Amino acid sequence: MARPGNKIVQAKLVLLGDMGTGKSSLVLRFVKGQFIDHQEPTIGAAFFTQILSLDEATVKFDIWDTAGQERYHSLAPMYYRGAAAAIVVYDISSMDTYNRAKKWVQEVQRQGNPNVLMALVANKCDLDPKREVQNEDGERYAQENRMLFMETSAKTAHNVNKLFHEIANKLAKASPSRPRGMTLNSEPQDGRRKLLCCLG
Repeated sequence: MARPGNKIVQAKLVLLGDMGTGKSSLVLRFVKGQFIDHQEPTIGAAFFTQILSLDEATVKFDIWDTAGQERYHSLAPMYYRGAAAAIVVYDISSMDTYNRAKKWVQEVQRQGNPNVLMALVANKCDLDPKREVQNEDGERYAQENRMLFMETSAKTAHNVNKLFHEIANKLAKASPSRPRGMTLNSEPQDGRRKLLCCLG
């Protein structure tokens, strides 16, 4: 629920990464508190909204969960251009998804909003015995590219809420220069949780 007098930050957030890395599962865990073992692949993109009330602001996320299949790659710029934040996701048990995540980072750096807040997320940390990507490697790459870094598990909920809260905090504290994708105002907003899906 928005707190009276709090500034409102409306932020477009996009999730990018290969199919099967758990992007949809991360969003469902954050927005609905749910985990589905055999999540159907996203077609095109799915849209969600979620509101976080912080001490200094109320952050309204418009979340675009993009499809990871290669045939949808050409659609991705429609979603990450103008985004205030981008979460690039890989699966710790798959080196291929980590290498692809680095390509996503480079693409957003070239073509996205120059002020975009980026996070590199190592998902499926519940699969630690099958780990192919070391925590230190992801953390070092994120530091080199000035990104947030976090290991998460949508299955166990480990660090999922922390990830979105950290992004919300950084957006709320961002410069009032208002980068594209971020709208600041002080009108009270309806704090109800919503779930919308757009299948392209």
